[in-house]
Amino acid sequence: MIQKAKILLVDDRPENLLALEAILSALDQTLVRASSGEEALKALLTDDFAVILLDVQMPGMDGFETAAHIKRRERTRDIPIIFLTAINHGPHHTFRGYAAGAVDYISKPFDPWVLRAKVSVFVELYMKNCQLREQAVLLRLQLEQGGGPSLGGGREPVGLLVELSARLAAVEEQAEALSKQLGESADAAAVATAAHLERKLTGLRRALDALEPGTGTDGSAIPSRD
Repeated sequence: MIQKAKILLVDDRPENLLALEAILSALDQTLVRASSGEEALKALLTDDFAVILLDVQMPGMDGFETAAHIKRRERTRDIPIIFLTAINHGPHHTFRGYAAGAVDYISKPFDPWVLRAKVSVFVELYMKNCQLREQAVLLRLQLEQGGGPSLGGGREPVGLLVELSARLAAVEEQAEALSKQLGESADAAAVATAAHLERKLTGLRRALDALEPGTGTDGSAIPSRD
């Protein structure tokens, strides 16, 4: 059973954090508070997050500096960041947000429905990636224990390959539905992330097909020797 995704909310004002929690509570995910950039970086040391909502205007380490630290870390560089700001300084300020690694830049006051919809897309992508990693781990463990596909008709490890193939098919179907849901009106970053997920799924499918009895390393059928 897949655990809930964690969403990091970073803002120095408690009332803003409370408002974000009220907006995102409908997603039924785990919401984690951070009242400063330093506190956010500390949380990122131990937990994995689907997306980060980061306030730009904070005393001490502001949102831009916090994002720069996040993107420099190997563990956290790929986590999507949505910048939130109460001040609109024009195109230059927005460009600075994207240059810092943000996937989106939203000015307050924002539409709660729009923010919730944007966050839900990244939560779904995170869940699909978690499922993909689980399938890869299961496959690797089975190959290490069984030494490769069995041709004797037993369940191990061929039986597990069939099970993994079925699970992967379910993930592929969900990923395809998500890509259609995004459509042309979705954020470019979300579309790119979805495409990256589909490429990973394609690679895993090819690996599984190549491991099935009677196929070569490229997934093609092996000619009979009879």
